[in-house]
Amino acid sequence: MKLKYIFYLAACCLLVTSCAKDFLNQKPNVIISDAEYWKSTNDLKLYTNNYYNTMFPPYSDYFQVGVYGDDADMGSDNMVKLPYNSALNGETVVPASGGGWDWTKLRTLNYFMDNYHKVNDSWDNLKPYVGETLFLRAMFYFDMLKKFGPLPWINKALNSDDKKLYGARLPRNIVADSILADLDHAIAYLPSRNGSQVGRINKEVAMLLQSRVALYEGTWEKYHSGTPFGVTGANGNDFLKKAADAAGTLIDNEAGFTLDNVGVADGYRKLFNQTDYSNSNEVMFWRKFDNSLGIYQHWYLFVPLGLDRGITKNLVDDYLCADGKPIGVSPLYQGDDSLQQVVKNRDPRLRQTIFTNGAVITSNRAGGAPDVIFTKPDFANSANAPTGYELLKGNISDASQQVENSTQALIYFRFAEALLNFAEAKAELGILTQGDADKSINKLRGRVGMPSLNISGIVNDPDWTFPDLSPVINEVRRERRIELACEGFRHDDIFRWAAAKTLIAGWQPKGAKLKQWATLFPAAVLSKYTVDSKGYILPFGKVPALTNGYKFNNNRDYLLPLPSDQLVLNPALGGNNPGW
Repeated sequence: MKLKYIFYLAACCLLVTSCAKDFLNQKPNVIISDAEYWKSTNDLKLYTNNYYNTMFPPYSDYFQVGVYGDDADMGSDNMVKLPYNSALNGETVVPASGGGWDWTKLRTLNYFMDNYHKVNDSWDNLKPYVGETLFLRAMFYFDMLKKFGPLPWINKALNSDDKKLYGARLPRNIVADSILADLDHAIAYLPSRNGSQVGRINKEVAMLLQSRVALYEGTWEKYHSGTPFGVTGANGNDFLKKAADAAGTLIDNEAGFTLDNVGVADGYRKLFNQTDYSNSNEVMFWRKFDNSLGIYQHWYLFVPLGLDRGITKNLVDDYLCADGKPIGVSPLYQGDDSLQQVVKNRDPRLRQTIFTNGAVITSNRAGGAPDVIFTKPDFANSANAPTGYELLKGNISDASQQVENSTQALIYFRFAEALLNFAEAKAELGILTQGDADKSINKLRGRVGMPSLNISGIVNDPDWTFPDLSPVINEVRRERRIELACEGFRHDDIFRWAAAKTLIAGWQPKGAKLKQWATLFPAAVLSKYTVDSKGYILPFGKVPALTNGYKFNNNRDYLLPLPSDQLVLNPALGGNNPGW
């Protein structure tokens, strides 16, 4: 029987609360001693259970929309959030302390690695928990690499007098190599999907993370080459090959991961609004909520309220028409005087990502009440929709879930990303074949009935986002943007492509045409919005700091600054990041 991978908080919380939670919140060597712990494989299980509470964000707060708000919250050209993203506007300052330079979680992981071998049991019983720890150490370091670039590499729990605590930062490619080595071991130690315990990391999830890390570093080195953020003498190719190999192995893996809802009406939207993914062959790792155990989140506010977030015209314009051609050349394009026109004859994923007239907001209402249907954006609420393009993706219409304690499941890893990582790595290496496209990009297009990508017959787009790059790379990047829209990938993509200079600096975000709702709102409501000369909403039109668009500093803002106190405590860090 196949085991599905449910991130079931009930098991994690109940097992950990009495056995591991307290000591993991303190210095491990103060609480644990050889005489008290590390006696059985179950001790390892209890220790690692706590990882699932501390290493994976629950997105359970009010005014959250799960991962579907990350493109706005992290900062990207896909979505915006009010008042505005100060980091994209170059307003970050060097912190006196903190600022994300936190190694607490790493100590917990390394303490396990220092002690697991004390358990007297067979390696076969120990290795799944070692694999989980290495996976999460890789995930921790990858997050730090994205934020800070070069890092000290610490692979053991340190005391205050340990010299490694004050070690130098290693070049980012060495750190990335070490992350990938941890994942190599994790892949070797973790059980496959069909042999894993329910709710735990498995081999295939580690493969997907490995392809993500390698693709990130490979493209970072390629596109930041020759800048202070690059790696001297490196072009990223070795990492790109690793990304293609890891993703390709996962695609060909016998564990049975594939795409859900192929050919199903509204199948793309339905993928993101479930409470249970036990039967999914695409969702590889997810968090389950259970109201009976008091484990829930508060996405009920997304019903829809604007929540101060809005999808941009920039993203909407990137969706192809139903003939597979861009809006700049397709005769099918209907313009954008109304939401209905925007989505007509377009990639079906657009209509399943933004709210349009007729979309169901709330269904299965008490007493057989009629469904609540979308007719206009949320402009009147205090947490309004800043662009007029409201987020539908991730919205669950069932009234039983539009309550304070929702149990809508949270997706962390899905198989579609492997297809995109594979195609992009091959395209960046210049070796993407039609067969490669058919087993990756065209699987995603086929799910929603879009024409396949024909690499030898790509239609020229006069508005390609990256006109200096090849048509293949442009189309692969477009597919990634569309398929993963509003899932939190876009910020990292812009940064690893060194594309903020093109996409963010000086950019003034726009939304939908405001006049289409002129008769549906009082003038006082609409007066808080400004528009450009063609009538498109300017969500930051009244923000003086963004009068001329974002002030992203291309020579500085790709990495965060190290805090001042750490530079004083450890001169071996070698000074701050470029521009700081």
